[in-house]
Amino acid sequence: MMFQMKNDSFLPTTPGIYLFYNQQRELIYVGKATSLRDRVRSYFSGKKTSRPIEEMIHEVADIQYKQTDTVLEAVILESLYIKKYQPRYNVLGKDNKSWNYIVITKDEYPRIETLREHEHRQLSEGDVKKQYVRVFGPYPGLNTKAALKLLRRLFRFSTCQRTKTSSNNAKKPINKKTNSSQRPCLYYQMGQCLGVCTKEITPKEYKEKVIRPLTLFLSGRKKQLIKNLEQQMKTAAKEHQYEDAALYRDQLKSLYRIHDVVLLNKSFFTDTEEESAQTYMKRIEGYDISNLGASGKVGSMVVFEEGEPNKQEYRRFKIRTVAGQSDVDCLEEVLRRRFLHPEWSMPSVILIDGGLPQVNRAKRVLEELDIRIPIVGIAKGSERKRNDLILGTQKREIVRWVDEHKQTLIRVRDEAHRFALRYQQNIRSITPNR
Repeated sequence: MMFQMKNDSFLPTTPGIYLFYNQQRELIYVGKATSLRDRVRSYFSGKKTSRPIEEMIHEVADIQYKQTDTVLEAVILESLYIKKYQPRYNVLGKDNKSWNYIVITKDEYPRIETLREHEHRQLSEGDVKKQYVRVFGPYPGLNTKAALKLLRRLFRFSTCQRTKTSSNNAKKPINKKTNSSQRPCLYYQMGQCLGVCTKEITPKEYKEKVIRPLTLFLSGRKKQLIKNLEQQMKTAAKEHQYEDAALYRDQLKSLYRIHDVVLLNKSFFTDTEEESAQTYMKRIEGYDISNLGASGKVGSMVVFEEGEPNKQEYRRFKIRTVAGQSDVDCLEEVLRRRFLHPEWSMPSVILIDGGLPQVNRAKRVLEELDIRIPIVGIAKGSERKRNDLILGTQKREIVRWVDEHKQTLIRVRDEAHRFALRYQQNIRSITPNR
């Protein structure tokens, strides 16, 4: 029997997660919301969306919810439920969303980084254990940039460059005349870095004061974290360690007031289509083949991040295996070689300078490699006067995104063409590449 939404007043207008159960009391879907009432009401409004549960809403027999102080905590709680219960329609919708992870590396001073779902999928269990202390997530639709910004404010984890520090390195005061390798970073000068860059904090202290509290928070144990910080603050004050006591006090204040951050409830996730648009703009990789004869074939890869070129990420390829003049075969070689580099960030969209044959070949390569990334081609015509868009998929959100960002895609195409042509023109003086 389908759940009857006769009155939604039992749902609060605060952040939290909502839980959809079927008649067998099986949890079939879990979602997060800035306003539980508004989000759940939207499923029963009669207006169709692209959400995976939409087509199966008739299976919902009961709705439960759990409130949280903030949207970020709703994101974390949703992740814990997905990982524990594997709700059917969360898993079905996985490839249509931006699923992200927050990871803690095994560096001497652990780094806080993010992984996207397809990057995580390419790592073996051994790779994960070798590289990371902890992996948190998946977080569907999490705006990782906004989340990491707030987490750094709360826990002051380091984002600065640093050299390795010996385990017996003692606390040192800042020496303003020190060499550049120990120059304080900007965040230190703003009071938001504990001195990793200046080696004022040892790896052991850093893990205890920064990584452990962060781990508790991401594990959904905020109450335990607050209890620990209160005790540590009292102990530090009693032992006249006033700087440490002040650190714990400031962290407590931030945790108590986290729900007062005005933008918090708007910045951590958006509806599916807005979320997808942000995701696709994250990293667009553009590819072009320059073919000036049987022995002069090259390929280019350019990268646009958030709509702007990142030239440090550009790559060029001298074609090694293709006989004759086949742009399609050259493109296949370039893509296969590109995906032999797991250390390169994965693209959110692949843009091909070419038409349907190039797009179809790129789709085949990605399918064989079990990689799911949208592919867009731009057919230019013999005189490069056309800009016909060819999509590797007809999913509504991608079609709409491509239509809205056509000029950006043309810029990527033109830059890939320019970079390939420049490499072709200078090929005689360039050493063999990847």
